[in-house]
This record gives sequence, C-alpha cells and structure tokens, in this order.
Amino acid sequence: MTFWQGGRMKDTHITQSQFAMIWFGAALSIAEIMTGTYLAPLGLTQGLYAIILGHIIGGILLFGAGLIGGRLRQGSMNTTAFSFGPLGAKGFAFLNMLQLIGWTSIMIYDAMLALQELAPLSPMVWTIAIGALVILWLFIGLHNTGYIQAIVSVLLLGLTLYMGAHMILQWPSDASLLSSGNMSFIAALELSIAMPLSWLPLISDYTRESKKPFSASLTSATVYTITSIVMYTLGLSAAIFGGGDSIITIMMNAGLGLAGLIVIIFSTVTTTFMDAYSAGVSSTTIYNGASSKGVAVIVTIVGTIAAILYPMDDITDFLYLIGSVFTPMIAILLADYFINRQQVQTLSAYLVRGLIWAVSVGLYHYMLHSESTIGATLPSFAMAFIVTAIVGYISKTAHASTEIK
Repeated sequence: MTFWQGGRMKDTHITQSQFAMIWFGAALSIAEIMTGTYLAPLGLTQGLYAIILGHIIGGILLFGAGLIGGRLRQGSMNTTAFSFGPLGAKGFAFLNMLQLIGWTSIMIYDAMLALQELAPLSPMVWTIAIGALVILWLFIGLHNTGYIQAIVSVLLLGLTLYMGAHMILQWPSDASLLSSGNMSFIAALELSIAMPLSWLPLISDYTRESKKPFSASLTSATVYTITSIVMYTLGLSAAIFGGGDSIITIMMNAGLGLAGLIVIIFSTVTTTFMDAYSAGVSSTTIYNGASSKGVAVIVTIVGTIAAILYPMDDITDFLYLIGSVFTPMIAILLADYFINRQQVQTLSAYLVRGLIWAVSVGLYHYMLHSESTIGATLPSFAMAFIVTAIVGYISKTAHASTEIK
C-alpha cells in the first residue's frame, strides 16, 4: 500500500490479513444496511436470493478488476489505459473521483443521521466531527495504525455478529413475510450487484501492492462479498420485522448504546477513508504531479460540506448510475486482458472501445427502465465483453494477414 511519511510517499506490501481487514471495514457500513432495507417489499426469501446472487455476480467482477491491477502493478484507474489509452484513463479517473466524492458525502450524511438519533447533537457538529476523523485517519494511514486497526476490526466483527444473532432470533417462521412498497426481483438484484461494483474502481489501488495478486484479489473480493451480504441482510431483516427501516432500529432493539456509537463512527471512518484515499490515487492518473494526500483531504472536506447542504436519503439512482458507468468499463478491460491478451495501442482502437462503452451504458439504462426479466447489468456486461472480444479477434487476424503479405 502507498502511504505518506514526511510528505513523501512510501511503498510497502500489504499482508493477506490486512487485505481482509480493509475489505471487512469497507463492507461494514450504514449505506450497505440502508440499501438492504430497500429490498423489503420482496419478502425475506426472495430478498435473500437477490442479495446473494447479486453479490456473487458483483464479487466476481470485483475479483477480476483486482487481479488485473495486481498483475499490472497499477492503480484501478491506471489499468483502464490498457483498453482505453491514457486519455480514456483520465476520463474514467475523473468519473471515479466524482463517485467517490458522492460516496464520501453519503457515508458522512448517513452516519450523522444515525449518531444524531443515538446521541442528539447539532447535525453540523456530528458531520464536521466525522469528516475530521476521516481526515485524521488519512494522516495516520493503515500501516501506522497497526494494532489499532486490528482491534477495531475485531470489535466491529463482534458487534456485527451480535446484531446479526439478535435479528435471527427475531425472525418469524413465515419467511415470505412482506413489507409495504414495490420492488421487483430484478430491481433488487441490480441494487445488490451495484454495491460491489461501486468498489470496482478502487480495489486495484490496494491489490497493486500485493506480492500475490491472485490471493490478494480473492481475499479482498471474498471478504467484502460475505460481509456485504450480511449487511444487506441486516437491513432487509430490520425493515421486514425489526420494527423499522434503519440501523438505529437494529441498535436500539439489540440494546446497543455506546457500542452502537462505536460501530457507526468506526465503520464510517474506515469505509470513507478508502473512498477519499482512492480519490487521491485517481487524481494522479489525471495529473501525475497531484498530491494524493492533499486531494484525499480535499475530497473529504467537499464531501463533508455536501453532507451538510444536501439531503441524501435515497441512493438507489446513484447506485444505478455507478453500475451503468463501470459495468461496461470492466467488461471491456476483462475482455482485452484475458481474451485478447494484448494492450490496445492505437487511437482507432481506443475510439472503438469508447464507442462500445458508450453504447453499453445506453443499453444499461434502457434495460433498467424496461420490463426486462434479465436486468441491466448482465446485458450491458455481455454486450461490452463479447463485442470487445470480437473486435480484438478481428484486429489480430487483420494484423496477422498484413504481416504475411
């Protein structure tokens, strides 16, 4: 992992246990639980099917992205240059920075709402306090926290298991119990896929520093996927029969006071740290001389201000937007890296892949708003992946024919 020391950047390797802690902390967030509440109209059984299937699909894509970055030894947005060229990489880095600013503000906003209910203070006070803690975590860095990070991770795991056990004990025998509202299985599936996809532009910022890219990517994707499934399930359970639709309900019903505050604060800080840190890494793709640390701090400040000024109670459209942008992006990158097995190097090829991406984004939104029974992610991914593989095959065939002549 890259971290800052004395104003300069220093490279060290991340261990497998650290990868596990990083991605456990990433999944343990209020946003994950709140998104799980949106699936309540499906009922427990169908909701769980959507959560598990969606996370498996998203987790596989997350693993693929991490593996490419680990093998290329490049950050997530730098890897996109493999298919889209330097200019295309800058474009995706900019889009990634925008989504990370959005996530930073959403995480801080959700934490503020929860903390305000557990310990009533001015919303602005809680918001600024959380933003300040994230900035502090950025300056400390993962490697400098050492045992603190390990203790926090174990504590959060214990409290999560306690809340989960409490919810299981409340589960009724009627597993098909429904909540009010409308939600199709496909819409729920898309929301479940979208959350792992939102981390796709970040994972290589960490796996690039691993000695064993395959193991690091597998550990990261697996730990995140399993933990995220648990978070979604907590939200789903709370909304259906837990007496409410928020993390506060779970905390109160489980008798968590101070412990609840600790869960919210540290889960927000560890998750938002990753967003801000990766925004800083992405900035170096746009401008090589950018200060990762400085940009990360600025992103946190902007996210904090946004959390103060704008309500962010429903993030479904935000998740769908992320899915539409990054699903075809990773499909094209996977096809070029694993199928075509060669880096794109010509302007015309860059433009072709840019066109494939744009059309696939359009297909995602069309399928999302249609009566499709297969959703938006799979068609968008399949189109981008297959067309890129075909284009790569045609290109290699034409090149081989030219060499023979």
